[in-house]
Amino acid sequence: MTIGSLPPGHRLRARGAVTNSSGRFERETREGYADDWDIPEEDRLIRTETRLERPRSAITYNRSPDLPFDRSINPYRGCEHGCIYCYARPSHAFFNLSPGLDFETRLIARPGIAGVLASELSKPSYRVAPLAIGTNTDPYQPIDGTHGLMRQILTVLQAHNHPVWITTRGTLIERDIDLIAAMAALRLASVSISLTTLDASLARKMEPRAPSPKRRLATIRALATAGIPVRVQVSPLIPALTDHELESILAAAAEAGASHATSIPLRLPLEVATLFRDWIETTFPDRAQRVTGRVRELHGGRDYDPAFGTRMTGQGIWADLIKRRLDVARKRLGLTRGLPALRSDLFAVPPQAGDQLSLF
Repeated sequence: MTIGSLPPGHRLRARGAVTNSSGRFERETREGYADDWDIPEEDRLIRTETRLERPRSAITYNRSPDLPFDRSINPYRGCEHGCIYCYARPSHAFFNLSPGLDFETRLIARPGIAGVLASELSKPSYRVAPLAIGTNTDPYQPIDGTHGLMRQILTVLQAHNHPVWITTRGTLIERDIDLIAAMAALRLASVSISLTTLDASLARKMEPRAPSPKRRLATIRALATAGIPVRVQVSPLIPALTDHELESILAAAAEAGASHATSIPLRLPLEVATLFRDWIETTFPDRAQRVTGRVRELHGGRDYDPAFGTRMTGQGIWADLIKRRLDVARKRLGLTRGLPALRSDLFAVPPQAGDQLSLF
């Protein structure tokens, strides 16, 4: 059970959400209130805590017809980057935690996931296909600097020659350029970097603990220089807040070495709608109504339309305009090259100690 409002005696620093409302599965809520005792006390900063989970499985499968992958890995649950618009926030409700502040302050790391992955890839029934990492929470959020789960996972994938597609906004990926570049040389890896704005002040408010836009452009350059195919994802594109930056973001990414680009309009599933509305009304009250109204126009009058095919593109005149602008800018900037198709034919389970080797 989580607390809806910020408890008295606590303060925030560099957080996205301003509330901690209970998730959709909770039957009760708690509200913090002052006890009226006039005792001076310094406010306590809400800090990040990390719990450990022993993973029973590593690969998650999906059957969504509008996704380019059918399997993914999530080494962490929750994300300290604190992006207020994050569509993964509702997943925290499955752990009886709030999609609000809990999502960015009460994280779950899954040590041992690389070993579980190796076991799953070694099963005779396993059929290889590109595996996506970073499609829910960011695998290169700050706590990976402590736990190092991504490098462990990549080491297993490289040993199996398994194709992987990584999405992140974390510059910690530069630590693993040696592994990713070696895999990319065999067409086994590509990377997508999320870049939502070039305005550092706006990014600080909207993505409080994510690397700055300038720093993310440097990461694109580092990856591209190492021969790794890089796609920039201008996602989410927020109408009346960041949509005017679409062309300038693409130009900056192309100059840094990105070879392809995509953009997805803002979508607000489940609890994200209330969290984002609270944030925009607090942070940008002068344009809050315009932003939320335009979002509804993009999704058929709703905060979010989950229908396959349109949930990540939107619909109507504004969706068509974004698509046209994206197409024109990509053509002008040479971002029309698609990421290379990843190879699956190189996959092989490496021999283990004690295995009987073939004579032929």
